[in-house]
Amino acid sequence: MKNEELKLVSGWDKIFPQSDKVEHSKVTFHNRYGITLAADLYVPKAAAGKLPAIAVSGPFGAVKEQASGLYAQTMAERGFLTLAFDPSYTGESGGFPRNVASPDINTEDFQAAVDFLSTCELVDPARIGIIGICGFGGIALNAASLDTRIKATVTSTMYNMSRVNANGYYDAADNEEARHAARMALNAQRTADYQSGSYASAGALPDEYPEGAPQFLIDYIDYYRRPRGFHPRSQGEGKGWNVTGCMSFVNQPICNYTNEIRSAVLMIHGEKAHSLYFSQDEFKKMTANSAYTANKELMIIPGAVHTDLYDGGEKNYIPWDKLESFFGEYLRN
Repeated sequence: MKNEELKLVSGWDKIFPQSDKVEHSKVTFHNRYGITLAADLYVPKAAAGKLPAIAVSGPFGAVKEQASGLYAQTMAERGFLTLAFDPSYTGESGGFPRNVASPDINTEDFQAAVDFLSTCELVDPARIGIIGICGFGGIALNAASLDTRIKATVTSTMYNMSRVNANGYYDAADNEEARHAARMALNAQRTADYQSGSYASAGALPDEYPEGAPQFLIDYIDYYRRPRGFHPRSQGEGKGWNVTGCMSFVNQPICNYTNEIRSAVLMIHGEKAHSLYFSQDEFKKMTANSAYTANKELMIIPGAVHTDLYDGGEKNYIPWDKLESFFGEYLRN
């Protein structure tokens, strides 16, 4: 299979310090649609033998130099080989047009990461897990319900991107009229894009808070537009998603079969997060009428908002010990 040639940054350009306990290298792998994905491989320096491995992606619109890389490096410090990757069409990964998403292809991206790890000589292929952050939390659950090679899944501050695109926040637009209006606008944009030969951008996050901004927008600005989390390749190189970038999520629901996931799942969310309802509702659905509930857990972090689980926020909200013990238990020999 001929893969795309990617131009990868060779130096350390993460938003977090490089660990002296971990060997870091850039790698590439391809998915089933022929898209080449760029990733950072983190290997614990004290490692011996075949290692348990974890693939990490998200948040939605972010790049591997941000939260997913922090999760990957930290878990590598704790003894796991980890792979933080940019999804198709984003960051350093391939695919054109840029800054689009797909419930199918992004699920495939996680499975392609498992392909890579399953054939890596450093990895025990029977001990592979995944972490999905924000919108890639829902994608991770979608992958776990399909890929039996995944033995343990963590979602952190999870979004269901199908639900929010089809129904709006808090399901406020969950009606035919609202969806019809959205479809009309999206399809008009498709015509305009085709005529212009380019894809209109939805625009970047503002640098300052708009008057009356909802809390979730304030949280995103505090992360993505401040030194805390800013990276030039993030959020579509600062231009945001294409206007039609998430169109396919409107009528292609994910997480249809989460209550058939037999492997272990830990869902982590902040108590104060605007998005908490995604995890609460998905956990109820995942465990309803299921024979596989003993290895499922919802962990709510007191006081944490959505983006606090990207990097820990000011109070180190990410429960690293819990992640280590969870993967230690379910990726054991």
